Amino acid sequence: MSEKRVLITGAAGYVGHQLGSLLAQDMYVIGVDIAVREAPFEILKLDVCDPSLASLLQAHKISHVVHLASVVAPSRDRERDYRIDVDGTRNVLEACLASGVGHVTVTSSGAAYGYYPDNPAWLEESHPLRGNPEFFYSDHKRLVEEMLQDYRGRHPELKQLVFRPCSVLGKNTRSTISNLFSGKAILDPAGANSPFVFIWDQDVINAIRFGVENDGEGEYNLAGDGALTPDQIGRILSKPVRKPPIWLIKLAMGFRYLLGKSDVKPDQIIFLQYRPVLLNTQLKEKLGYVPAKSSEEVLRYFAEENLGIEPAGMEAA
Repeated sequence: MSEKRVLITGAAGYVGHQLGSLLAQDMYVIGVDIAVREAPFEILKLDVCDPSLASLLQAHKISHVVHLASVVAPSRDRERDYRIDVDGTRNVLEACLASGVGHVTVTSSGAAYGYYPDNPAWLEESHPLRGNPEFFYSDHKRLVEEMLQDYRGRHPELKQLVFRPCSVLGKNTRSTISNLFSGKAILDPAGANSPFVFIWDQDVINAIRFGVENDGEGEYNLAGDGALTPDQIGRILSKPVRKPPIWLIKLAMGFRYLLGKSDVKPDQIIFLQYRPVLLNTQLKEKLGYVPAKSSEEVLRYFAEENLGIEPAGMEAA
């Protein structure tokens, strides 16, 4: 058994539950979440903003924290989301410092770079994190990363490993991203043809495990090799690609938002117009983790296992 003792926030979630189950095979693991579920490791009911987190870390002699707790689904309650994402991360960092934890892993997001038309074709870790004020998730991830940078400067004794995942797909994923490809057609606003980069959910879990086991440090884009445009995705999934004008999409989104059928605002169409395309060179060469599946392999796996369809080739029509 490893001497590492790990606490996972968001441990009852999709990634947290699988990660904890994997780590528990070789080390002591405990989790916290606002809801609990059965697992091969103990999960305690605790809000990520609870100040008692520090005493919990100390009581269990935790050496490594994996901070996964976050708001992922679109929401209308920015104050609540800010509390969980930003204040929650601050509480985790302060708890680590107060209890002598030496290593923290944080899952940020490629969304921290922001959805902008002037994004580079491939985003590297050295590019600025701009977020988008109109997109809560993206803006909060930017704020979290600015906080992490501040803590790195003031508290070098707490080693940080920060992952910026791209779009996550797997056998059982149910998310905004998976819903985009589960319908009858692929939506490409005004033919923007902005590429998607995918990461296999098991690569997310294994990359975090790799980082914990090896006390990894630094910030890394977590993505598979290569990228796929909506046209290529449509060919692989054998689905038509719809390219309606932006005004029409915004009009439809606005009606759905006003009727309470969606929490996505019309100005968040940038999510599909200007995708951040993440380069994974640093992940492979500096951290030493090589994803098992490329972006195309992830999509094909998702199509077979989640959609129950046989993916087609990508030959141009």
